[in-house]
Amino acid sequence: MSSKRSIIYPVLSFTVFCLIGLAARQAIGSVYGAAEARDLLEALSRAGLYLGSAIATASATTLALMLTLIGMIRRIETDFDRQTYKHVSRIAVISTATLMLSFLVLLAYTLPMGEFENLPSGWYNYLYTALFSLTVLMVALAASSVTIVFMTIRSIVMHITPGDEV
Repeated sequence: MSSKRSIIYPVLSFTVFCLIGLAARQAIGSVYGAAEARDLLEALSRAGLYLGSAIATASATTLALMLTLIGMIRRIETDFDRQTYKHVSRIAVISTATLMLSFLVLLAYTLPMGEFENLPSGWYNYLYTALFSLTVLMVALAASSVTIVFMTIRSIVMHITPGDEV
């Protein structure tokens, strides 16, 4: 698998999920008032807590499995090229970034959004947009990580499978 192709697919999946998030934000439309923004924030935080914790769990599991994969690769009698190790390194970097972003999102969603009474009305709109954007980035990074994991597994299977059929 070429180096360019190994970068294109994860970047493409990241971009597609960002565009889906942008389209969803456009479909929601403008937030006209603080009351409407609070309702949207409340709905987003309920869903975001579950999504953030699921992505944090998936990212942490992926990091642990990469350690296992490195040990497995070293024990297999097949020689692997540097590209395979680069894939594993990229998975670790993206999973770590996703895990840290999910921690940030979880922390932000635990703030009592509706309890802030003396904030300017435009602040809720900015907060909603920021939290929505962070959530979309978290999902896009997770999608990118899944894409690289798939490509790495496929590359390893191609190396250890006898014959040309993979």
